Amino acid sequence: MGKRSQWEEQWAGPCGTAEVGVRVGQCVTNMGRRRNTLELSWCLAVLACLVSGGSAKGYYGTRIGRLEPLHHQVQGEVYAVDSRTIHIRGFSYDGTAPDAFFYAGSTQTPSNDGFIIPDENGGVQPLGLYRNKDVTLTLPEGKTLKDIKWISIWCRAYSIDFGHVMVSKNLDYPRPQKVDALPTFQHDLSSDRVVVVDAQTFLIPNFNYDGQAPDAYFWVGKGSRPDNNGIVVPDENGSEEPLKKYSGKTIVITLPGELTVFDVDYLGVWCRAFSANFGHIRLPSTLNIPPSLKMLGVAPQTKLNCEVLWDDLALEVRWAVAGESIVMQLVGRIADGQYMSFGTSGSPSRSVMVGGDVVVAWLDQASGRGEAQDYHLDAKSQCQGGRGSCPDSQIQGSRNNVRLLNAALINDFTMLTFQRPLAAADPTDMPILTNGTQAVIWAVGPVNSQGHTSYHSLRLRGDLFVDFGRTPEWNCPVPEEAPQSKPQSGPSKPPPAPETNNAWYIPPIPCNEPEDGVMYAQIGPTGGESGYNSITGHVGWGIAWYINGLLIPEIHVVRGKTYTFVVEGGNNPDRPERDHPFYITDDPEGGYAFKTPAERERIRVFAGVEQDREGNPVPTGLGRLCEWVEDPNQPAGAFNSFGAYQRTLQLNCEEGQPGVLQWTPDANTPDTVYYQCFTHRYLGWKIRVLDRCEFEELAAAGSDTNPVVVPSPATSGTPSN
Repeated sequence: MGKRSQWEEQWAGPCGTAEVGVRVGQCVTNMGRRRNTLELSWCLAVLACLVSGGSAKGYYGTRIGRLEPLHHQVQGEVYAVDSRTIHIRGFSYDGTAPDAFFYAGSTQTPSNDGFIIPDENGGVQPLGLYRNKDVTLTLPEGKTLKDIKWISIWCRAYSIDFGHVMVSKNLDYPRPQKVDALPTFQHDLSSDRVVVVDAQTFLIPNFNYDGQAPDAYFWVGKGSRPDNNGIVVPDENGSEEPLKKYSGKTIVITLPGELTVFDVDYLGVWCRAFSANFGHIRLPSTLNIPPSLKMLGVAPQTKLNCEVLWDDLALEVRWAVAGESIVMQLVGRIADGQYMSFGTSGSPSRSVMVGGDVVVAWLDQASGRGEAQDYHLDAKSQCQGGRGSCPDSQIQGSRNNVRLLNAALINDFTMLTFQRPLAAADPTDMPILTNGTQAVIWAVGPVNSQGHTSYHSLRLRGDLFVDFGRTPEWNCPVPEEAPQSKPQSGPSKPPPAPETNNAWYIPPIPCNEPEDGVMYAQIGPTGGESGYNSITGHVGWGIAWYINGLLIPEIHVVRGKTYTFVVEGGNNPDRPERDHPFYITDDPEGGYAFKTPAERERIRVFAGVEQDREGNPVPTGLGRLCEWVEDPNQPAGAFNSFGAYQRTLQLNCEEGQPGVLQWTPDANTPDTVYYQCFTHRYLGWKIRVLDRCEFEELAAAGSDTNPVVVPSPATSGTPSN
């Protein structure tokens, strides 16, 4: 990646632990103060802190012993950093043997019956020359220090031990330690038991503080209790501003500079202006905790991967394997109200959305609040009743196994960092493989008003495979360069949040047309930036109702007249993306099937829903699926009017019979009601209910486009299975 910048040198190693999270916050805060946006590439190198770290100068963990020097000038002092991490001080080896490796095993003495320990860069090639170098190594997946009896520099070709150290079966390797919880002295301060992650890093679970004091800080120092001689500890974002309100938040803070837990006696919250102690804990002097990577001198960028997903948005995924989990970051120039998703494909051999296991992440720019959710893509449909594209938390037997570590907006880059297990943690999860390539998927799209994902506006085209366990490679623009856009098909920028000023004009259906009051209700695409979202001001799923071939037109009806809707929205409960019962309601949202009893009490249904014997709602507006299909070579964004876009659509109908729903609005019908989908939210639009239908009113609202001819149910479209 070329010469290291001054910024990179400053941040080479200021890491916490990957078992708890990465110290991205402080890096991000400093990044926001700098001119060079792409220095964030170095900032995110902090993700590569893969092991626990920490502490006093000259502290490297628990000493295992000295390498016995046998051949090829091997020497070095070996330490246990944690259960899977080894640090060798002053390692030397002349590099002249053809097949030598860091090696470990469980036999009584070193032998070929062992395994390679990847080098300090994660590589598994024969070792080169080392001269008094400090190296930090991570045991392969599934191996811990409890599983081995020796560590050797071993030549496989000649079965020769160049130098080794024996590992005691009683080795007490460092590990994070729980200490006391922060007590409540003032200002509602409290927490669960604090975890000393390493000698410079604290995890404070369920932290509460009312934020009312003018000059309060995280505070450490010497002595039995806090006083003004203490030291400010930056907050979880690296800021040294007075603390604001916290409500049950889990945070990670890191001691500044070279300071370690061995240098201080307490951790608390202190108000400097009034010399007030809001609560503190004493830190034991005998903590057996890991040393920090900063103290071990590990350069984090050597452990970080990066791949470009979509140049036009500078959309990238960065990751680092961290023990039994993986830390990932999604970065891109996306609009407020947009999500980024990335994860494993539903097929092992190609990139397929259905069946996929992805993380969906977004940032609310107004509040600065980030979200990262574990999603299972059961079908290409909105989540309802645990079916469709659903958060795992809404699926019985599953849970959210993703933990957000940091969210930030830096010079128009949205940066979302999260952690998830490598193994499948529940039935809807898929494993992240570290022993070969794996098909992946990604998408960008809008977040709706409920904080759920809607149908993507941009997604992976073709297949993409990633080797998550590879020797780390940075395949993204280097920090000193701005990302260069490459010509690609598809949108050149993310769609904005819903607006009304760029909406297509959709001619309304007047109250005297059609004369017989018969209308066809079918499913079709939402029409991109100028379609459903801009027309309604709501974020749709990607499909919407088409009435007489028009995308969500306003329908004008007259009280006392009977209207017939020929419903062709699908009737397949086992496939949510092909199941859209039609109904009429005063609810502008729709999705009656999955509303709570309290929600149903507040709305009225005028047609399309009945009750069974148990009092459960049952849809009646059911029929075969007829779907308007977009030409992939002519996306909605290429057209300035719905009429032009409409002429490129094709109507495909399944075999079967349409449904029929009849409705007569009366004096008790509100002036505005809605046609909706029983099983999904935000697919329909307004019905204007009038007392009379005057020709002058119709002329004023007349259509500028040619009449739409919709095939009859008996002949429409092309049958599809």
